[in-house]
Amino acid sequence: MSEAARTPAQIEADITRRRQDLALVLDEIAVRVHPQTIIQDTKAKAVSAVDRAVGQAYVAANRTANRVRAHFVDEDGSVRVERVVPAAVAGAALLGAVAGLTVWRRRR
Repeated sequence: MSEAARTPAQIEADITRRRQDLALVLDEIAVRVHPQTIIQDTKAKAVSAVDRAVGQAYVAANRTANRVRAHFVDEDGSVRVERVVPAAVAGAALLGAVAGLTVWRRRR
């Protein structure tokens, strides 16, 4: 149907429909720019970013723990003594050095 062939009632109905559509769009814009909506969206984005960072940290820590475990334990689950003993000795030496420095500093 051409524009010239429309009746006044059709034109009025079209205008009413367009007004309703425009009102809906304006309502949606008002909700989107409302400060509470902006705060909620920002909170949701922050929580999502933190969750993602925590997940990535968990995966990295798990991967590192598995690598360390593989270094000190065989595939069958037995401890690799040739690797555990030197690590334990180094840890004990480090602990002794820290304790010695602490005692030395207190006596000064």
